[in-house]
Order: sequence, then structure tokens, then C-alpha cells
Amino acid sequence: MSGNVRLSIVQMRDAGSSHACIDSAIRLIEEAAAEGAQIVCLQELFHGPYPCQSEDHRMFDLAESIPGPITERIGKIAKQHEIVVVAPIFEQRAAGLYHNSAAVIDADGSIAGVYRKMHIPDDPLFYEKFYFTPGDLGFTPISTRYAKLGIGICWDQWFPESARLLALAGAEILLYPTAIGWIDEEKQEFGPGQLDAWITTLRSHAIANGIWLAAPNRIGIEGRLEFWGSSLIVSPRGEIVVQGDHNTETPLTADCAIGETDLVRTHWPFMRDRRIDAYEGLLKRWID
Repeated sequence: MSGNVRLSIVQMRDAGSSHACIDSAIRLIEEAAAEGAQIVCLQELFHGPYPCQSEDHRMFDLAESIPGPITERIGKIAKQHEIVVVAPIFEQRAAGLYHNSAAVIDADGSIAGVYRKMHIPDDPLFYEKFYFTPGDLGFTPISTRYAKLGIGICWDQWFPESARLLALAGAEILLYPTAIGWIDEEKQEFGPGQLDAWITTLRSHAIANGIWLAAPNRIGIEGRLEFWGSSLIVSPRGEIVVQGDHNTETPLTADCAIGETDLVRTHWPFMRDRRIDAYEGLLKRWID
């Protein structure tokens, strides 16, 4: 693909119930469609609160299958507006088997593909290993009407290997739906550095792979977490084309010139100069 793709990312807060969150998401998707968006990406686990601040079996009630009621409802909106929607949900794959997933719904309302989060964190207030089985679909771009999308989810975005593999497999845009924020007692001391590290990491993936990249993040205070928003779309040169603030529910929209990837990779020939004959060590946990 060589033309422009109009991309929107949506940052929103927990609306209090799954039904209300889906209503909010649809309202913001329709705002993005009215702005001419062709691809809309929602934030991680958009259809409810971030469930992983504690190990609570009641939170499994948020999960549902793919396909299921959420993807069917989003699919109708996608078909109506002829847009692609990336809908990250708490997936119940089978009895007792759950994933942190993203359903990619094509512009005809069908499911173009699914990504299941590969890297599962276990940090204070981010107890995801209690809930989610690591993904088993690998880092495989998903083809849609408007672009080939490389999907990662939140913790995945910190790993350069996953961004590289998606780029090498032909992804035209990298999308990282996210739920990241400050722990209340850490914000004053560490908050600015944490936010800067996140933005720097995303920009570095765009630069190193010469690719468009976007990350929608949630907003709002949930328990002891303050999600910092700051959702952004980044060019293949690492320029922040558009960025949200810390607390406004909104779609953020930019035109992504997919053809720039060839130009950027020609002038910054990281792909050309990779020493694929010398990277065996990357397959080891540690080099002793």
C-alpha cells in the first residue's frame, strides 16, 4: 500500500459498566468516522475497568468470546461506516482459558484476525499473570481493507523484538492499545520519567523500523492507578504527529502516508544493514 491512511486512536475512561464503556467507545468511533477515519484503534481492555489491580475471580465475569456480543456490536458500526476497528477485549477462549486480546474488525464488519498479548506482566497493581494466558498466535500482521496492521498490547510495546518481527513480516502500521499509568504514591518522584520512557520507547520503535506507530492509552483514576492518557501517533521518523492530554476522552486522528516507509528506510537503511548472520544470541535467555 502506498497512499494515505487516516488513522484514529481513542482514549477514554472507565464508564462504570461494560455496557456504558461500549456505548462510549461507539460514540467516539463515530466521531472518528465523521473525521474521515479509515482505521480506529481502541485502548487495551476498553469494555470495562482495568481488572488486574488485584487477584479477584469476579473480574473474569468481564470476559467474553471472540466472536461474541462485543465484536458483533462493533462489527455493525465498522460495516456501517466502512472502517476498520481494533477492539481489545478480555477474551474467554475456553472454560478456564483467558487472554488479553485484540479483535481486528474489517470494514465489512467481519473479523480480519485476532492478536493475543504475548508478554504478560506481573507487577504491583498489574497482576496480569493471574488472569491471562500468554498469546500463541505470534507476531503476525493482520491484513485489512486499508492497511496491514501489526498489533501489540501494552507490555508488548517495551520489547524491540516484537516491533521488529512485525515490521519484518510486512506490517504497515504498528498499533499498541495500552493501559498504563502512575501508581499514586510513585507519581511525584517517578512520574515524569516513567511517562518520558514510554514515549521514548514508542518513538524508538517507529524510528528503528521506519514505520507508522500509534498507541491509544486509557485515562482516569481507577483505584490506586492514574492512567496518563497521552495517546500518540508517531511517524516513521519518530515525529509525534498528534498526542492527547492526560484527561480528555477523544479520538486523535492523523493521516499516515504509508509510502513514507520506503523513503525513510532508504535514507535510514537499518533494514539493509542488519547483520542477520550474527544475531543468534537473541534466541538465548542470557549470554554467559
